[in-house]
Amino acid sequence: MPVIECRHCGKPIQYQSLRDVPTFPFCCERCKLLDLGAWMEGRHAISEALSGLAEPPQSGEAPPKTKGTRKRQP
Repeated sequence: MPVIECRHCGKPIQYQSLRDVPTFPFCCERCKLLDLGAWMEGRHAISEALSGLAEPPQSGEAPPKTKGTRKRQP
């Protein structure tokens, strides 16, 4: 059986399938919510620029079209 560690508390989690762990990659709902709270409070952050992202448009320019964007129907 594969074993991973909870991303919040480090508790080992054994599973056969990811369906066995509904809170993956956390051991429980509590750890999942504590981690979310850390993101919301700014204790976690993405420290590097994400690759593959377009530069923001200069003022006055239209933003680039993105694949999968649909206009809402009135």
